[in-house]
Amino acid sequence: MTAPPLDGIVVLDVTQIYNGPYATLLLALAGAKVIKVEPLAGENLRGRTNADGAGTPFVMLNSCKLGVRLNLKDDRGRDLMLELARRADVLVENFRPGVMERLGVGEAAIREVSPNIVYASGSGFGSTGPYRDYPAMDLTVQAISGVMSITGYPDQPPVKAGPALCDFFGGIHLYGAIVTALFDRERTGRARTVEASMFESVYPSLMSALGLYYGSGGEAVSRTGNRHSGLAEAPYNAYAARDGSVTLICVSDGHWRQLAEEMGRPELADDPRFATRRARVESMEEVDLIVGTWVAAHDKDDLSSRLRTRGVPCAPVRSLEEVANDPHLIARGMLHEIDHPEVGRVRIPQSPLRLGDDAVVPLRPSPALGEHNREVFGDWLGLDDETLAELERDGVI
Repeated sequence: MTAPPLDGIVVLDVTQIYNGPYATLLLALAGAKVIKVEPLAGENLRGRTNADGAGTPFVMLNSCKLGVRLNLKDDRGRDLMLELARRADVLVENFRPGVMERLGVGEAAIREVSPNIVYASGSGFGSTGPYRDYPAMDLTVQAISGVMSITGYPDQPPVKAGPALCDFFGGIHLYGAIVTALFDRERTGRARTVEASMFESVYPSLMSALGLYYGSGGEAVSRTGNRHSGLAEAPYNAYAARDGSVTLICVSDGHWRQLAEEMGRPELADDPRFATRRARVESMEEVDLIVGTWVAAHDKDDLSSRLRTRGVPCAPVRSLEEVANDPHLIARGMLHEIDHPEVGRVRIPQSPLRLGDDAVVPLRPSPALGEHNREVFGDWLGLDDETLAELERDGVI
């Protein structure tokens, strides 16, 4: 096996909840040595109980990392953080702007001891601008970014998207910024400071809705239910089947022709009301009625299979249980079962980034709180047993 792409890169992970930990998980699964630095009581996500499954996200987001405890409010803890930074390639944090500076380990302090480190920040709104100091969670960023305004049905209040879109979009972009900065450092020797905000990261995903907004001069409804966010495709919806729902889309006129054949109504392919995409959009209500009536007489999986055979984009609406046990994700190696010392047998994700079959990093359980204190502070930094015992006794590590 060849070494994974980020083998030899050391990352200090001073992150919490979803946004930052996902960026550092991707780094770990690309081969970096990621040291998760937590406060004495552990990061926020660790506080969720495992009894009802709420703690599972910590397990899924922190595999393949080393874990240490460190009290950054103690001068000795701050000094240890600076020593870690001297030896690291990357520091990642996702606190509100200014928090790291108040702790004495902000960018300036870190660069003083480690000028070649890539300093990476994930936040809700970035380090500048009028929203800089707004508190940010996925829900609040979904609200302020417009995601909620376009989610739901036009005659009902806005709702949040089910997935934590802003957290993870921000984490993905933060990973991209870090890897870009490492590549630039390799070429130029310059270590950049990079950031990715959740607000800015999610904005491009509004593209279809923005098209409708600009195209209508701001007059069109913003929430379109399960229809296309830009009302630019038809059919495009979730249709009730006998045993659930099926989504289907006709992006091209060829898709519509194949759907008409499958429905047993080939004449619809040449009907001027439906023959072109523009015509179908103008007749959207009638299109949905025709397709919906036909779908209602079939089972979702059988119908999806038949439409896929014809090349029509479609899928049954599936439950979380079905997705968590998806044979495709398992066959592809995206989902793996491991034995975790705290939660038992658990299925956790690999990286969606495919870097070659010989560069897959074997999954290791997420660390217990402070599990690798001795390995990192003792073996790596060189502190002796007496010093480690003193620091632990004094609540520094």
